[in-house]
Amino acid sequence: MATTPKPLDEMFHDMLKDVYYAEKQILKTLPKMAKAAKSPELKKAFETHKAETEGHVERLSEVFESIGKAPRAKTCDAILGIIEEGKAVMEDYGDSPALDAGLVASAQAVEHYEIARYGTLKAWAQQLGHKDAVSLLDATLAEETKTDKLLTQLGGPANSAAVAVAKAA
Repeated sequence: MATTPKPLDEMFHDMLKDVYYAEKQILKTLPKMAKAAKSPELKKAFETHKAETEGHVERLSEVFESIGKAPRAKTCDAILGIIEEGKAVMEDYGDSPALDAGLVASAQAVEHYEIARYGTLKAWAQQLGHKDAVSLLDATLAEETKTDKLLTQLGGPANSAAVAVAKAA
């Protein structure tokens, strides 16, 4: 017996649960990254993004409500893998001048994952006619993009510092 194909709104809801889980995991990880960072600017960036991420979780709750669903998380293996890589950087390079460069790279992997997810969710929300969800998702997408640009700026000095120390050695 043939099963009915799952509709786009069901996939939208599934990905929403996935990114909700991801944001909650990121909230737990950002303080560890801030603590590990050597550069005061990078520490501050992680602390600022933690506050923004709390807003992202809140906004996602509003998106769930706007489509008549309760906010629920679904384990996101992708974010768990990205976070594990970040933990490995902190463990393997904790005393290295390359630590901040690795933290920036790890944080950008998270941002790029989120940008991809929020971009897709926004496009699907538009197709499904979820106007409130579109504006909420767009606001978060804009913040994630801004954070990614800031990390790119912070990555330059972090990379230069790591290279300078390596050359001096």
